[in-house]
Amino acid sequence: MKNNPPSLISFLLLAGILSGIFYFMMPQNYDQTEAPLSEFSTQRALQTVKSMTVKPHFVGAAYHENVASYLQKELQTLGLQPSIQEGFTMTEKGTLVKSKNILAKIKGSTSGKALLLLSHYDSAPHSVSHGASDDASGVATILESVRAFLHNKTPHKNDIIILFSDAEELGLNGAALFVTQHQWAKNVGLALNFEARGSSGPSYMLMETNKGNAAMVEAFSDGNVPYPVSNSLMYSIYKMLPNDTDLTVFREHGQIQGFNFAFIDSHFNYHTTQDRWDHLDPKTLAHQGTYLLPLLNHFANADLSELNATTDKVYFNIPFSFVSYPFDWILPLLIVAFALLLLFVFVGLGKQVLRMDEIIKGFVPLLGALIVAGLLTYVGWKLFVNFYPEYQDILQGFTYNGHDYIYAFISLSMAVCFLFYPNNGKRNPEMNQAVAPLFLWLILNLVIFFKLKGAGFLIIPVLSGTLMLGIYVLTQKSYWFINVLLAIPTLVIVAPFIQMFPVGLGLKIMFGSAILTVLAFGLLLPVFGSFQRKPLWAAFFFLLAVGWCIKAHQNSGYAYGKAKPNSLVYVLDSDVNQAHWATYDVNLDEWTKGYLGEKPKNGKALNTNTLYSKYGSQFTFMKEAPLKNIPRPTITFIRDTVKGNQRMYKIRITPNRNVNRYDIFNKDNQIHNLKANGVKSIDINSAISGKSSGKLVTYYVVNNEPLELDFSIPKTQKLNLSLVESSFDLLRNPWFAMTPRKNWMMPMPFVLNDAVIIRQKIKASPILPQNNNQLVRPYGSTVSDSVAVAKDSIR
Repeated sequence: MKNNPPSLISFLLLAGILSGIFYFMMPQNYDQTEAPLSEFSTQRALQTVKSMTVKPHFVGAAYHENVASYLQKELQTLGLQPSIQEGFTMTEKGTLVKSKNILAKIKGSTSGKALLLLSHYDSAPHSVSHGASDDASGVATILESVRAFLHNKTPHKNDIIILFSDAEELGLNGAALFVTQHQWAKNVGLALNFEARGSSGPSYMLMETNKGNAAMVEAFSDGNVPYPVSNSLMYSIYKMLPNDTDLTVFREHGQIQGFNFAFIDSHFNYHTTQDRWDHLDPKTLAHQGTYLLPLLNHFANADLSELNATTDKVYFNIPFSFVSYPFDWILPLLIVAFALLLLFVFVGLGKQVLRMDEIIKGFVPLLGALIVAGLLTYVGWKLFVNFYPEYQDILQGFTYNGHDYIYAFISLSMAVCFLFYPNNGKRNPEMNQAVAPLFLWLILNLVIFFKLKGAGFLIIPVLSGTLMLGIYVLTQKSYWFINVLLAIPTLVIVAPFIQMFPVGLGLKIMFGSAILTVLAFGLLLPVFGSFQRKPLWAAFFFLLAVGWCIKAHQNSGYAYGKAKPNSLVYVLDSDVNQAHWATYDVNLDEWTKGYLGEKPKNGKALNTNTLYSKYGSQFTFMKEAPLKNIPRPTITFIRDTVKGNQRMYKIRITPNRNVNRYDIFNKDNQIHNLKANGVKSIDINSAISGKSSGKLVTYYVVNNEPLELDFSIPKTQKLNLSLVESSFDLLRNPWFAMTPRKNWMMPMPFVLNDAVIIRQKIKASPILPQNNNQLVRPYGSTVSDSVAVAKDSIR
């Protein structure tokens, strides 16, 4: 007789377990008033964030110096002696910055390797970002943890170095300056870096290792952090993104291992003017503290010279714990899973509790659900983007109502699954049907073994699902409660990825979440497949999906705190004396239409010498703008000589207005031995600088210091360089009378925005004769410059 399971009770138990898994990923409580001095206080850390983020503090901003001074005073308050490291660096793709790092050291009792605590203190440029989450939260986490560590007079063997790096947002330049030029860098054994790519959610641990991770996994596990959130697949996903952190420099150039700790939810606030202290989730800040203080206590006394390994481990988190095992176990576990499935199928066929024809038929609903759920989600999101075209201007790819859409399409996928697995009146049909998804999961794990061993932990839910089948085959009964318990590995390991993928990679990847939902449903067929009245369950989840879509629609508008990004720049081509308004927006709003009109021209003509943007944005629309007599930079050829088969150049570009950035583009010259402001490029494979066709150097200007380029080209070539000079002050520039944005709008991040841009070929500024017979150059060049050019011409 069939054992009818209580469907509603099973569902409620699964839902409760899943809710608990997400609830206990991070602390849900934090000190509403200041915690004891011996503990990490979220309130004290939050006050630090607030103090740092009064104004934007990108490199070159006036408030950047205020933040640097504030941090020095905070370190002094802790009884430390801060020092400053300042200098130019040029990272691999030509990002030149004069960085200002802030450092301090807590001496240990021995002379072993040092522990480095790392966060950057600059905010993102271009978008008026206040940098609360990214990365004042990291700085505050370090300051508050070090304060508690020192208050407790914790004995420690290792030196502890605190580095608040500069210019991370531009090209990891502060980290590059420290790694390549500071004497302390040689003694660093491990770096702990605190970062953010959103303003809420759990903080994920990501390792930065050069070879094997086994020693690092064991070291992290020994730290006994209370809320670990990580797995060995995350780093592979992280490397797919156009992101890097300062730890990239330490790993690639300094051969220094490290841990990143970063939260990624509420991605829509990332690098925007909404990255303020009151948008930072205090629970997320508390989670950062639960990482650092235990790890600081542990690594301050650990042997940091033993963190290199030649072997790797699979690792993943479960609530309140961290599980790992060697890569060597992946194949045996896979073989065991294959063997168990074959054994249970063989025995089941022998006992006639399984039928081969029904097993083969089980592939039909599985493949059907995978295809339909994936297509519905992919096409459905495309339709939503067409219906709400303004979503395209949120470059992060995660809308303010993004979670509503995730829950809607997961619900829709669940409805599809129940429709494809109807009750057919047969005894325990779900057990025959369960073989197909188990077999598919084993094939996926076989691919994982050869291509992506970091995801090897996905065999554990498969083993659990196989045991559900095995218990039924051996007892000829389906025990609903045992099946619910055996469903826990799938809920713990697989379910979090369903939400994490679109949060981390954008809503465009929701079809992957839909497919993963179906695959997870397949592993849980002994539970879900036994539900009675599946059409009613399908209707329930379909109505749930509709409800989430309605909620998403209600939250689709813009308001203060959930602002619409838009963009506007003034582009002056001084070679042809033409000016244009230009935007990166796909959909114009009332503010941008005020400058571009109702029917602007296509902006394609301005997309030469394309400036870098994280998501490859280019000008979409343009309109002719009033021609302003904005001072052009002075271009001085200090050296122009021939040596052998090379033509040697030294060119100085001096701003004659307040500027923030120079971009130098090379069309077809073969550039040799390039130096910019006296430094050569550091070989760091960073994704932050992105791709920009023909770009030679991007120089972020501090205090209007000139740019000097020193290089050579074959003497047979004609110099063909172009300059783009930018200032981030369009809305307050005295040459313009700009209308402020509405309070439901904000500057678009990840692009050069609100800027006054001058484009021109690099040619020497003309020497003009004056009545007093002196040679002077327009726009502020000096007589000495002219004399230098004259001397070079004599040579």
